[in-house]
Amino acid sequence: MEHKLVNLSNNDVGTIQLNPLIFSVKQKLSILHDIVKWQLAKRRAGTHKAKGISDVSGTTAKPYSQKRTGRARQGSLRSPQFRGGGVIFGPVVRNHAYSLNKKVRKFGLKVALSFKYLNNQIVILDSLSIDVRKTSEVCQYIQNFKFSSFLIVGDYGDNLLRAVKNLHYVNLIKPIGLNVFDILNHECIMLTNDALRYLEGRLL
Repeated sequence: MEHKLVNLSNNDVGTIQLNPLIFSVKQKLSILHDIVKWQLAKRRAGTHKAKGISDVSGTTAKPYSQKRTGRARQGSLRSPQFRGGGVIFGPVVRNHAYSLNKKVRKFGLKVALSFKYLNNQIVILDSLSIDVRKTSEVCQYIQNFKFSSFLIVGDYGDNLLRAVKNLHYVNLIKPIGLNVFDILNHECIMLTNDALRYLEGRLL
């Protein structure tokens, strides 16, 4: 699969071969759904907490006698039916993450990249070695591509990272951190030549 190689000014600088085992796999969208759910579950903090009957402060004494009061029998003032009592089966601090097969995760990344390639939303850059220090300079480069949001994958420097921090529609990511959620969350995926070679070693 031949694809054009461009620079950040969107000028052709040559062609490059894309591996069909990565960019032309069968579209199985249910895999993408499973992986996004897995990623979002891992992202959850799980710090929600409600006090149970053992967490509520208060006396442990029986409020009144079991019999001969004419009232319903009670064993504790910390029970949920009383004001200030504990919560039954309330949320507790826990980890929401669960495991997902490594082969499924790898195949899902191929499906996401193939989906973007099928919709002409993959751009292959020759490199990210540009000297930019201002956000306005990055905007001039980005305006050469007619997309609404960009995920730039490659080995970037600190100056480029600082320059794109104020752009909500441009995100930088290292090749090792490329994931399905970020791919689907951006319209255009920009891969450097080096990032492409890394993905071939990672996914094949």
